[in-house]
Amino acid sequence: MLNKNRFPLAEWVMDHTLKNGADEAAVSISDRRGVSVEFRDRKPEQLKESVQSSLGLTIYARHRYSNHSTNDLRKEFLSKFIRNAVEMTGYLTEDEYRSLPSPECYPESPPFKEGGKGDFYADFKLCDSDYHAVESSRRMKIASETEEAALAQSDQIISVSAEYSDMYAESVRIHSNGFSGEARGTVFSASANVTVSDPAGGRPEAGFGANARFCKELLDAEIVGRAAAERALRKIGQKKIASGKYDMIVENRMGGRLISALTGPMSGGALQQRNSFLEGMAGKRIASEKLTMIDDPFIEKGFGSRFFDGEGLAAEKRVMIEKGILRNYYIDTYYGKKLGMAPTSGAASNTVFEYGSKSPQEMIRDIKKGILITGFIGGNSNPTTGDFSFGIVGMLIENGTIVRPVNEMNISGNAREFWKQLIEMGNDPYPYSSVRIPAMFFEGVNFSGI
Repeated sequence: MLNKNRFPLAEWVMDHTLKNGADEAAVSISDRRGVSVEFRDRKPEQLKESVQSSLGLTIYARHRYSNHSTNDLRKEFLSKFIRNAVEMTGYLTEDEYRSLPSPECYPESPPFKEGGKGDFYADFKLCDSDYHAVESSRRMKIASETEEAALAQSDQIISVSAEYSDMYAESVRIHSNGFSGEARGTVFSASANVTVSDPAGGRPEAGFGANARFCKELLDAEIVGRAAAERALRKIGQKKIASGKYDMIVENRMGGRLISALTGPMSGGALQQRNSFLEGMAGKRIASEKLTMIDDPFIEKGFGSRFFDGEGLAAEKRVMIEKGILRNYYIDTYYGKKLGMAPTSGAASNTVFEYGSKSPQEMIRDIKKGILITGFIGGNSNPTTGDFSFGIVGMLIENGTIVRPVNEMNISGNAREFWKQLIEMGNDPYPYSSVRIPAMFFEGVNFSGI
């Protein structure tokens, strides 16, 4: 563990920053190690290892604000770095709303008591204590087996790129008005991307990946490789279909693309800059009653779990949307002051939902004519008006059965009405992301194709 050695350095940086003229300051120091292995053509194509330390310094001086960072943690360098940073801050425009969060917004107690009760990162299982025991031979084996599993699925496969990666990160953060905290975690990943030959022309490709907090819990290489190949193979023969209104199911792994177009306008920055179609909608209906969305930072092994957010605000579980009613926004300290609103957090932790009772397969059986969305290709959404248009790939459904792949089509609409077309949430939350969204069933969505 490096954190114990980082607090004294952070305190030294804080002391020098205040002595050089800052009114308030925040210091963060992070250490990160990452390893990745990529296999292609049954041999390792790429092997990367990176070890990085960085320091971030936020300065508040006479209502002026600035952020600075460096990878050089030598005190002889930092002395000049701090002096120049404070001096440069003095040239910026005053902003009365810039300050550290109020101490009352910080966690009541430190999150970390290593090895004992109250160790947040152990209690919530965010860090694999055996990370440093993972051997290079194991990393190579996982990547190689993932590629082999994909190649074994069909002779129509042209190429496979398989990757294994892992990461260990820890950080400390202190504020001049009393906050002190640290964080640590591990993530292990395996993925594959597969390209196949389509007799009708083209080379469709698709991928699949999985993440885990603990190495021993990473999805088996055979499953990852096979899933990537199957996703690519089912694209063979894809083509456009007629434009019109179709029922639509969005796969759980793709739902985050739609949710991000909803959560963006829920941010304090979008609200303050009058760039949100959700301005003034707190307490009002913005979606069907099937949508309940919760920000939950206290999920065991969650990829967004935390004791405090990026500016030190204490983590708290919040209902963001309750049965279609907007209950909260994502508000940081700065925009909270400008809006006259209490801060919540400027960024989501784990996003969870109220799940339904049906699997995607059961929802498909309920569709007479519709499309299963398996991927989004480009597109855009306007946070001010709610208008959106996204390119899609997927599968045509007729009478409860998937009949053929489709591509080069767009869905379009306006978020004010689109989310009211949600009629069912699946029972399959996506487990490999901080956004644990299930499959979603919408009725009467506009598709443009032929």
